[in-house]
Amino acid sequence: MKDEQEHGSPRRVAYINARLLDPESGTDGPGELLSEKKRIIDVGPRLFDQGPPDDARVVDCAGHCLAPGLVDMHVHLREPGHEHKETIATGSESAAAGGVTSMACMPNTNPVIDNIALVEYIQRRARETSRVKVYPYGAVTRGLKGEQITEMGLLSEAGAIAFSDDGLPVFDSLVMRRALSYASTFGLLISQHAEDPRLSACGCMAEGAHSTRLGLSSIPDVSEVIIVERDIRLVEITGGRYHVAHISTAGAVEAVRCAKARGLQVTCEATPHHFTLCDADVGNYRTFAKMAPPLRSEQNRQAILEGLKDGTIDAIATDHAPHDQESKRVPFAHAANGIVGLETLLPLSLALHHEGGMTLLDLLATMTSGPARLLGIPGGRLAKGEPADLVLFDPDAEWVIEVSKFRSKSKNSPFDERRVRGRVLRTVVDGRSVFRHDEVENADAA
Repeated sequence: MKDEQEHGSPRRVAYINARLLDPESGTDGPGELLSEKKRIIDVGPRLFDQGPPDDARVVDCAGHCLAPGLVDMHVHLREPGHEHKETIATGSESAAAGGVTSMACMPNTNPVIDNIALVEYIQRRARETSRVKVYPYGAVTRGLKGEQITEMGLLSEAGAIAFSDDGLPVFDSLVMRRALSYASTFGLLISQHAEDPRLSACGCMAEGAHSTRLGLSSIPDVSEVIIVERDIRLVEITGGRYHVAHISTAGAVEAVRCAKARGLQVTCEATPHHFTLCDADVGNYRTFAKMAPPLRSEQNRQAILEGLKDGTIDAIATDHAPHDQESKRVPFAHAANGIVGLETLLPLSLALHHEGGMTLLDLLATMTSGPARLLGIPGGRLAKGEPADLVLFDPDAEWVIEVSKFRSKSKNSPFDERRVRGRVLRTVVDGRSVFRHDEVENADAA
C-alpha cells in the first residue's frame, strides 16, 4: 500500500469537528485528533482552539463519529489454497470498506497454518498486498486433525497471535487439556469451534420446528453446550485462556457467564448473523443462510443479545467466510457453511444501539478495545501514542445493502437488499486513508 506522502500529502493530519468515541477512556463528545505518520500525537476537546497546525492536512468530520478502527478477531481470508474465494488483498479491500483496520485470519487454509513458514507467509503477503493489518492465527493441532498439538510457543514467537482449529473442534478431551496446559505456559489464547461432531453428525441446520418442516437433518443446541462445558472444566485444571468462537446458544452463554463469575479466563465472541437472524430465516432452503454453527432459534438469538448487553460476550466478530457461487448454488445439505461479513459488520451491529439495547461506547468496545485486548495487539483506543487506526462513520445514515457492490471476491450474504442504519465514511490505517465513501459515490456516479 502506497503511503500518502508519496503523493505530496503532509505527514500530519488534523481531524476537526468530530464526535470522539473511545470506549477505553469512556470519551463521547466533540473534539479533535492530530496524527503524525503512523501515530496519534494528540486527541481531545478544544485541541485546535488556535486553529490546526499549518503543516497538517485537515479532515472535517462534520460532526460524525471518529472512533478507533474496528478489530475483527475472526476472519477467513482463504489464502493460501482457495484464492478463487478470497485473497488477503481482496479481503483487505472488504475490511477497509467496513471500517475494519485490524483482522485476525483463521488457520484452516490449504496448507494449514501450523508451522512457522506459513505464519511468515501470511505476514509477508499482508505486507505486500493488504490495505489493513492482518494477524494470523496458528492451528492448535497439526493439520487440524485433532491429534498432535502444534509448537504454539514457537508459532507465537513467529507472529501467531492466538490458536484455533476453527472449522473443526478440538474434540479429544486429552488433546484439549494438553493444548490448554501448554498454551497457559505462554499466556496464549485458544479459540474453540465448540461442536460435538457426533451430536452434529451430518446436520445442516438447527434442530427445531423449522428443520422438521424442511425435512433437513438437524444439529441440537447441546452439541455446542456440551463442548463449552467440558472445556471450562479443563480450564479449571490447566489455568488456560479459553475463548468460544461464534457462540450461538443460550446454554453456552450461560456456561461462559458462570465461568466468568468463578474468575476463570473464559471469553467468547458473537457474530452479527447470530444476533440478527434465526433459523426461520433459512426460509425455503436459502443456502446463503447456512452457517456453522447454524442459525439457532429465536430464544437463542435473544440469549446472544442479552449476553452482549450484560457483558458476558466480549467481542463481536464477523466469521467472514467467503464462498464462490458454485459452493452455495447447490441443494441445502451440500452447500458450504458461512457468509461474508466484513462490509456489514458496523451497520448490523449498530442496530443493537439504535434499538436501545446498548450504549454506543459499549457496542464499540466489543469491536475495538475488547478484541484488541484479547488478542494482545495494538489499536482499539484513541490515545496519544496509539496507532492512527481510525474509522469515521455516520451512525444514522440509512442505506440498502447491495451485495453486488461488495469488495469481497465472494458475495454470499443473506443480507442483500436489507435496509440498515450506519455507514462507514472513512477508514484510516497508520495515518493513511485506505477507504473513503465519497470516492465510491463519485465513482458510481461516473
